[in-house]
Formats: sequence, structure tokens, C-alpha cells
Amino acid sequence: MLETFWHWWVAVIVLGSIIGCGVLIQYTSKGQRKDETDQTTGHEYDGIQELDNPLPRWWVFMFWATIVFGFGYLGVYGLGNWNGLLTVEVDGEQVTWSSENQWKAEVQAFEKDVAPLFNKYAAVPVAELAKDKEAMETGKRLFMSNCTICHQTDATGTKGFPNLTDHDWLYGGKPENIIQTIKHGRQGAMPPWGGVLGEDGVADMTEYVRSLSGLKHDATAAERAAPKYQQLCKVCHAADGTGNQLVGAPNLTDDVWLYGGSTKDITFTLKNGRNGKMPAFGEIWDTNTDQKIHVVAAYIYSLSQK
Repeated sequence: MLETFWHWWVAVIVLGSIIGCGVLIQYTSKGQRKDETDQTTGHEYDGIQELDNPLPRWWVFMFWATIVFGFGYLGVYGLGNWNGLLTVEVDGEQVTWSSENQWKAEVQAFEKDVAPLFNKYAAVPVAELAKDKEAMETGKRLFMSNCTICHQTDATGTKGFPNLTDHDWLYGGKPENIIQTIKHGRQGAMPPWGGVLGEDGVADMTEYVRSLSGLKHDATAAERAAPKYQQLCKVCHAADGTGNQLVGAPNLTDDVWLYGGSTKDITFTLKNGRNGKMPAFGEIWDTNTDQKIHVVAAYIYSLSQK
């Protein structure tokens, strides 16, 4: 819906242009000869003379037909905030045509056509569906359209967005875990510990975290931080640093780092915390939702099984 000013701005320009064309035809036709003649208008260029003849009738009729078509088009499709006569079916009801409603109608018609295919896939368990090449092509297209902005086209992720092709899962890599993640989304939160640990404490804890994964570290600083880890961090990351998939706490003992494993990256994470959000596609997709999630889950599951 356009604001009143822009509605009238568009309406005046469009209607004025069409009416202006009609006035122009009338004005140029006024006073013209009705029959052809050999007389000229006096204009000559490069030996070419302009005869003082009327406009061809076929041309005038075609111009008027174009103007009539223009008014007919506006009557059918509307202008600005004025609705036209054309309607489209959206959500089972006939609504006034608009580019948005036309798009919705086409999407719903497509979704209706592909519903049997999605229902067929939904009847197959994820682990088994992951072996179906045709189904995986469908899953890949859905993934490419909705997930690559975060997880990249090859699903290997990037800083802050998990790699979906390995065996490191924040919330679990079983089919039911993947479906839960896609459908309801995830909200990860690492609290900032800078105010609790202080500068020196953060530096020591960085060394301890690096020691858990076997990275080069200061053993003395790591030893100082060990008690603090058990006091503050084990509730999420477990006493041995292997993490907790129930809350999405990463495993700190492997070589997979969501936000980077360098001293600088770990220090920043400890000091400032991290917040990650996976959107809930159960709220984004409004047609064939569960079936689409099932197919995408199978595709993601297949990536980690190679």
C-alpha cells in the first residue's frame, strides 16, 4: 500500500501521460489535409522534402488502440492504491491482484503440485532417505536456497557457523537432533567472563583452554586457571572439557573451533562471550514445512556420513 502522496504521484503521471498522448494526436491532426498532396511543408534536408500530407489512418487508429489498451490494462490490474478487476487465489480465497498476491498464488500452486513428492520422502526414515540420490538433489536445492548464507555452499561453515560435513555436533548429529535444530532453531550463548576473571584471569584461562586440545600453551598459567575452570566452566563444557550437547556447549578437547582456536580468538570469546542464533525454519516455511525439514535433515545427515 502506497502512501497517499506517492499514490497520487504515480496516478497523475500515468493518467496524465496517457491522456496527454490522446491530446497530442488530436492537436497534430487538427487542421491537417484530409487528402494526400504533392505540396511540401517547406522543410528540405539533403534533397529530401517533407510533404504536407496527413498522418496515415492506420497509424492514428493504432495509436488510439494503444491508449484504449492502456486504460483497459489499468482497469484490470489497478493503479497505485486503486484495485483492478483481476483477482487471484491466495490461501483458498479470491483476492485482488497485486504483484505480491500473484507471487503468493504461484508459490502456493507450486507447493501444492510438489506436496505428493514431499509426502513420499517424509514417509522414509532420514538415515534411509539420505541414500536416495533423487531425494538428496531436492534436499540440496532447499539447502542452497536457505542455508548457504551461513553454512556456505559446501556446508563447511565459516567462523561462527558450524561445519556440517564433519562429526562435531553442538546439539547432536542424530536424525532427530538435526530435525529439532532445523525446525525450532537454536540459541547459543557464551557468557562474558572478563568482569569475573579480570585481565590476568582471562589470559590464564586462555592457556588452559588451549591445553585441553593439545595446543601450545603456558603450562604454569593453565595450572593457575584449572580450579577456576572447574568452578565456572564445567557446568556447560563438562569437567574434562568434552562439552555438553544438551545445551550446545562445544567440545574443547578436539581441533574444531567455532570461533577460532588462536590465543586472540579464545581470549575474545572468554572476555566478551558469544551469541549465536540458528533460525527456526518451522516458522519460516509455511507450506510442506515438516516434509521440507525432513528432506533437508536427510541431506545434512548424508554430508556427515561420507
